[in-house]
Amino acid sequence: MKTKGKPLKSINIRIHENKEKLGVAAAEKFIELADTYIRQNNRFTVALSGGSTPKILFKNLVERFRDAVDWNKIILFWSDERYVPPDHIDSNAGMAVHYLINPLNMNSQNIHIVPTESNTPQQAAAKYEKTIRKVFNSTVDIPQFDLVLLGLGDDGHTASLFPGTDALRKKQKLVAANWVPEINKWRITFTFSLLNSAKNIIFLISGENKAAVTEKIVSRTKDYPAAKVQPVNGELIWMLDRAAGRLLAHE
Repeated sequence: MKTKGKPLKSINIRIHENKEKLGVAAAEKFIELADTYIRQNNRFTVALSGGSTPKILFKNLVERFRDAVDWNKIILFWSDERYVPPDHIDSNAGMAVHYLINPLNMNSQNIHIVPTESNTPQQAAAKYEKTIRKVFNSTVDIPQFDLVLLGLGDDGHTASLFPGTDALRKKQKLVAANWVPEINKWRITFTFSLLNSAKNIIFLISGENKAAVTEKIVSRTKDYPAAKVQPVNGELIWMLDRAAGRLLAHE
C-alpha cells in the first residue's frame, strides 16, 4: 500500500561520485566520530553491518587511518548476523574479522560477536542482548551506541528487519531472532528500539539496484522497514554513491 507523505525530515543525505569515494567519506566520518567519543568517554561503541558495501569502509580504515585513533578503545558489535558460525563465508562478523579486525590487530576483548554456535537462534539473541547490557552497564532501559552502521536491501530491509517478519513488532527486546521466510533462514537482529536509541546511524548504500528503493523511502511512497529507522535523539545519515542516489530529487 502506498503511503505518500512528506520526505523524511531528519535524514542527512550525502551522495558521493562513486563507490570508492563513498568508502573514503565513510571512513573519514567513522574516524571523526571515533575521535570525538574516545575524547569524551575513552571509548567508541559501534555496531557494524553486513553485506558487501562495508568492505570499502574497512579497506579505507585499514589503509588510510591505521594510526588515526587508538583502535583498542573501539568496541564492536553487529547490528545483525546470519545464523552461521563466525568462520562461515556468510558470517558478517567473519567478514569484519578478515577485512578490519585482524589487519588492525584489534583487542579481542572488545569484539562482541553474536554467539551463533551451540545456541538456538532465540538463545543467541537473548545472550547477545545480555552482553550488550553488560558492556554498557546502563541504568537506562535501552543502551545508546555511539554509532550504528546499516545497509539497505532491495526489498527495503535493514539489519535483518525484513518486510512482514516478526522482529518488526518486537518492542520490548533489544535483539531478536527473526525467521525470514523469503530466504528460509534465521537471522539475529537489533530491533528498532535499540537501533533508534543510537547517537549516530549511518546507512551505507551503493549500486543502481538500490536506487528505486532509496527513492521510495526518502519520498515515503512505500513504508519499508528501513524507513522506520529514525533515531530518537541522534543523527541519521544516508551515504550513497551516485548510482544508488540517481533517482533522488536533489541528486
